[in-house]
Amino acid sequence: MTVVVTGASGRTGSRVAAAATAAGLTVRAASRARGFDWRDATTWAPVLRGADAAYLVYPSDVGAPDAADTVGRLAREAVALGVRRLVLLSARGEEQALPTEEALRASGARWTVVRAAWFAQNLSEGPLVEELRQSGELVFPAGDVREPFVDVRDVADVVVAALTSGDRYAGQVIEVSGPRLLTFGDAVAEAAAAAGRALAYRPVPARAYGQALAGFGVPAEEAEFLVELFETLLDGRNSYLSDGVRQVLGREPRDFADFARQAAAAGVWKES
Repeated sequence: MTVVVTGASGRTGSRVAAAATAAGLTVRAASRARGFDWRDATTWAPVLRGADAAYLVYPSDVGAPDAADTVGRLAREAVALGVRRLVLLSARGEEQALPTEEALRASGARWTVVRAAWFAQNLSEGPLVEELRQSGELVFPAGDVREPFVDVRDVADVVVAALTSGDRYAGQVIEVSGPRLLTFGDAVAEAAAAAGRALAYRPVPARAYGQALAGFGVPAEEAEFLVELFETLLDGRNSYLSDGVRQVLGREPRDFADFARQAAAAGVWKES
């Protein structure tokens, strides 16, 4: 079985590629470095042709204004080329992502949507980790909302299970989360304890965070989208657990404390 993995060098795609390889699948990595570009439709067919399935993760967000149209067009092209099994990474509780999910459903594919809670690895990879390393503080517009942080390795394992289980999960939405609820302050405190370093969390309003993003050079349209996203997604709607990991994998999801210990042992939060 050959599976196309979009975002193959990214947070989830790299884990999906590794898990798929471990499961005996032939992985066709799709990234800009390998000639695939979500925004250039001429690059799609060479990657999709001859594959059996594909994992779709849309940059920068599944709810971005152009996501539904682009994912829908790629999904239809995949189906036309014989790639009928498609698994889309979506975001639990993100209303902006629903049109993209619907575009996948309308493509004619044997689809599965995996809706994930906030990633634990958002605190160890990507833009937030540099802030923690350099200043020892995470400034973020999450207030005291409780979030069931999910380990991206669990997300990857669920995706690969969906890809390799025939039609068992076709036409289904699988929601995955971690095993307990933590505030962002709780999560940063657990990271600090694991790292043996003082780390702090400072909540700010979403609008203030958007102004900071603009100061960092984030384009105005993207900053506005992120402000709207954080104002809705981080309003408490995700303060519950999902049992998708247990249902699909037959085990409990990885705990945030395990993630924090492993990330700290790798030196992720060492002062830079």
